[in-house]
Amino acid sequence: MSVAAEKSLFRYAAALSDLSDRDRDSLLQRTKESDSAVRERTASIVLRVRRDGDRALFEMSREYDGVGLESLEVSGDIRRRALASLDPRVRTALERAARNIAAVHSASPPQLVEIETEPGVIVGRRPDPLQRVGIYAPGGRAAYASSVLMAAVPARVAGVSDVILCSPPQADGYPAPVVLAACEIAGVDRVFAVGGAGAIAAMAYGTETITRVDRVVGPGNAYVAEAKVLVSRDVGIDSPAGPSELMILCDEGSDVETIAREVVAQAEHDIDACVVVISIGRDALTGLSDTVAGEIVRSSRAEIVRTALEQNGAILSADSVSEAVSFATEFAPEHLLLAVSGAESILPQIRNAGSVFIGEESSVVFGDYITGGNHVLPTGGLARSYSGLGPLDFVRWTYYQRVSRDAARRLSTDAAILAEAEGLPGHARAALRWSAP
Repeated sequence: MSVAAEKSLFRYAAALSDLSDRDRDSLLQRTKESDSAVRERTASIVLRVRRDGDRALFEMSREYDGVGLESLEVSGDIRRRALASLDPRVRTALERAARNIAAVHSASPPQLVEIETEPGVIVGRRPDPLQRVGIYAPGGRAAYASSVLMAAVPARVAGVSDVILCSPPQADGYPAPVVLAACEIAGVDRVFAVGGAGAIAAMAYGTETITRVDRVVGPGNAYVAEAKVLVSRDVGIDSPAGPSELMILCDEGSDVETIAREVVAQAEHDIDACVVVISIGRDALTGLSDTVAGEIVRSSRAEIVRTALEQNGAILSADSVSEAVSFATEFAPEHLLLAVSGAESILPQIRNAGSVFIGEESSVVFGDYITGGNHVLPTGGLARSYSGLGPLDFVRWTYYQRVSRDAARRLSTDAAILAEAEGLPGHARAALRWSAP
């Protein structure tokens, strides 16, 4: 691999073992000089919405979207017309995706569990669907109808009563028609033409028009992700999912053109998207940068792709599969494509990834749209502790306990002993109330 040649397109190009500590940390932390500015601006937007409600949303639509809205809410008639006028091929594909998503997410529903820990002592855990959930569907540089399905369908599977959605308005004052059509297919109850951090704040705290929700879910840009972090003290979130990420592990047997197309597919999301390719062997996939460059020329989003790779792209080499897997574990990517021979044998070694794609035929794009797996996934290394969106994100658990009178007598002494050990005599007296037969 010619590092100089690859460096012309990717920000980082080196063997993993040759990366400087600074470059390695930058890759792992996804740090940007603008992070503090994003935090400050997002905090001001959230505060503005909490203070001024609908008025702030109307003003920000003019300021950020260049649209003077007549109404924040999109009527049912507008949504139904969007579905009726949708290209039949697109509608068929969306409906297929919705069926697959429903199938996947219905396969492992949250279930009530009861256990008798001792005779007469029953402890249970009951899943209760959230009453109201707010979904964010991005709509800046692209219209993400697929994100509507990925969030709304699992919410319906989980039994959520009221599903609302926010997505940025286009010039006509409404979210993209394909987004509105997807809302109809997925059974979204109310739709609002509101975007960015303002939408997150509106769903989290409520305004005169938008009702406060119990949880906010969905992907978005850096401002949306930061807003979700800010409001998470007051409302549940799925994870602070930010710009798209892809890591690809490949080797000498991998098809260069396939890898290049996957690189471009994820980089075209956003200029902040991050794509890292790790080849097993220093001479594997020579010329990948040239192949990617050829794909960029064919892309209508070439400027976005090129900027993303120049800012956040990396083409690295590893001396062994274990070295590559070790770095992948540290990196904890949103998407991990195992485009290597023996990919199935590597899967058990993978621990930190939002979603794993096994074999180069398992294109990440299939997961983005049609397999039924969820594409709302943790980014920025948060796959170490967060999971992809699913039915569990749309329920809360109610624990309950049932103790018979005989069991209460048997529990009372030890409960009182523990209470006294913690210096809580009132607890001890409450327990001993049941010590007598």
